[in-house]
Amino acid sequence: MEKNEKAWLFETELKGKNVTLRALQKGDAAALVKAAADGELWDLWYASVPGADSIRGFIDYALAEQKAGRCLPFVVVGNRSRKVIGSTRLCNADSVNKRIEIGYTWYARKFQRTIVNTECKYLLLRFAFQHLSAIAVEFRTHWHNHASRNALSRLGAKQDGVLRNHKIMPDGSMRDTVIFSIIAQEWPAVKSNLLFKLGVRR
Repeated sequence: MEKNEKAWLFETELKGKNVTLRALQKGDAAALVKAAADGELWDLWYASVPGADSIRGFIDYALAEQKAGRCLPFVVVGNRSRKVIGSTRLCNADSVNKRIEIGYTWYARKFQRTIVNTECKYLLLRFAFQHLSAIAVEFRTHWHNHASRNALSRLGAKQDGVLRNHKIMPDGSMRDTVIFSIIAQEWPAVKSNLLFKLGVRR
């Protein structure tokens, strides 16, 4: 997606000290499956992490949403290894009301509960609030994904509510979706907290 006057979202690369978020491409399929293999993340029943049999659909859907102006999908690349270690995206973009969601986030097991997630969230939030002028950034997760819910609380996001029976999961179970958000007025404090966690002193 090219940047133009009509498009709210535009393709970009977000570079931090530890990771770089670059645009998802069809050629990333094998690297993403390899990253997800660390922990066999596709077996997590409460998450939607692609495996070899679903990676094409995962990428095709993300790129279709990007073309429609509703999504910016990224692969997460470790700056030291230069290898793909996960994926994330800005999605469900509402350009009229300036709201967007950070979702579809997962990392290879060895990078979970490390500085990687903190830096990724900082880069995405900074882009959303300081470049897109978003008024709110949402996060949605499964009720049973306690690790994700705890991480969002530590991030500084506040819980807005729970959508009961929000989705039918691949195994037929019903997903209750927990919604968190950070609003523009909260960004300065959240930013300071994230920079502190990243060891950046101002």
